[in-house]
This record gives sequence, structure tokens and C-alpha cells, in this order.
Amino acid sequence: MLYWNADPIAVAVGPLSIHWYGLLFAAAFVVGTGIMGRMLLCEGRGKDDLDPLLGHVVVGALVGARLGHCLLYDPAYYLANPLDILKIWEGGLASHGGVIGILVAVGVFARGRGVSFWWLLDRIAVPAALGGAFIRMGNFMNSEIV
Repeated sequence: MLYWNADPIAVAVGPLSIHWYGLLFAAAFVVGTGIMGRMLLCEGRGKDDLDPLLGHVVVGALVGARLGHCLLYDPAYYLANPLDILKIWEGGLASHGGVIGILVAVGVFARGRGVSFWWLLDRIAVPAALGGAFIRMGNFMNSEIV
């Protein structure tokens, strides 16, 4: 039998604690941005749009993941207490909501920049897959999956 009981907190300094999930969530965006930048350079494209794209994707992922959790897992509670949706520090993100949020964010970005949605989605596939793996490692450190 496998027994897993990892501490979900990676670093604690006084009242501030950094959880593995948050650390790996952030690392997914940092590493993914590096990969995306290299991909654009290999294609002979500039990295001018990389920071704005990252902003769109981060907001899309967070908003989508939080709304996905709130509206899919406990809609009655969150519709009765809509301000609690903003309490992301209390936990509750759903990866399928995050995917939807990222797709919407990429669509908004592509339309605003005059870039093909499908071309951009094709480039984001590799960093997104890596990000999914990082987030699953965060779930593992939270003892949510074994």
C-alpha cells in the first residue's frame, strides 16, 4: 500500500507560506513563457507580443479556473454568495475551467493582434501541456492525487 502525506507548504516564513501548488502553478507560466519565446525565435518572429499574451493567458487561466470551480462544484453556494468567488486564497480551482478561460483569452488576444487563433493555439499547445503537468505535480503535493 502506498502512503503519501507530503507537506503542501513548500516554504514558510512567519505568517507567509508558499504552497507547492502555487509555486508549481507560477512555474508553469514562467517555464511556458520561456518555451514560447524560444519557439517564436526559432520561427524568426519577435517576442514583442509575448508579455501581453502571458498577461491574457494568466488572467484567463485564473478567472476560468476559479469560475469553473465555483459554478461546477457548488453553484448554489457561490450564486448566493458571489463575493466569495473572489476568495482564491481559500482554494478552489478547476482545470477544465482554466482551459476554457485560456481558450477565451487566446481568442481575445488573437483577435486584438490580428493573429490566427489556430496558429496561436498551435504554439501554445506545448507550454500548456507542460503547465498541466506542473499543476498535476502541485495536486500531488497537496495529496489530492496519488
